Amino acid sequence: MEAKVNREDPAADYSAREAWRLFGIMSEFVEATERLEPLRPAVSIFGSARLAPEHKYFKLTEEIARKLSDAGFSVISGGGPGVMEAANRGAFEGKSAAVGLNIELPREQHGNNFQDVALYFRHFFARKYMFVKFACAYVVMPGGFGTLDELSEALTLIQTGKASKMPIILVGREFWSGLIAWMQDQLVGNGLIGPADTDLMQLIDDPDQVVETIFKFYETRGFIPSASERERLMYL
Repeated sequence: MEAKVNREDPAADYSAREAWRLFGIMSEFVEATERLEPLRPAVSIFGSARLAPEHKYFKLTEEIARKLSDAGFSVISGGGPGVMEAANRGAFEGKSAAVGLNIELPREQHGNNFQDVALYFRHFFARKYMFVKFACAYVVMPGGFGTLDELSEALTLIQTGKASKMPIILVGREFWSGLIAWMQDQLVGNGLIGPADTDLMQLIDDPDQVVETIFKFYETRGFIPSASERERLMYL
């Protein structure tokens, strides 16, 4: 349903459209929550939309996603091409759900064909919230600004206590090592983050070790969020 346009008062028209937009945002949260809640435990995989299927990181992503899926994890990606497609394709071939959180973008984004569950978002922040809310771990492949944004957001939420600690696994040692070294030199060195903050990330390239690391993290506490953790997620 659209708000009636008031052509004589553009400011009032804009205000009305903004108010009605809230219902669209609410609908995205409601639909995503209802469809993703039954799919726990889930792992979110991030990475570049620009990697072709023949790229080594595309193939590595596909292998990791398939192993996670066979181990009982739903795999959540952005639903698009590149690493997102590799993640969905690997999970699609496995035993658990391949989930795509698709976003409308002017370029680069088109849905891949390997999604058991496909959700569509117009609002970036609603989509980003779902990546965090339903993931028990992050696997971060090489990528550009979008990937760095997701990584930075996850680190910030955990560092500030807005989200519970979870495994954040960076895959691609040769790609990520320079960033980690810069963080330790410049961010830790200048007192901008704590010395232990870089320990929130782990560099792992072996697919089996990725799966083992996630299981080991949760072996004493289980994958189901506690009541306090669920409450914390309400205020991301």
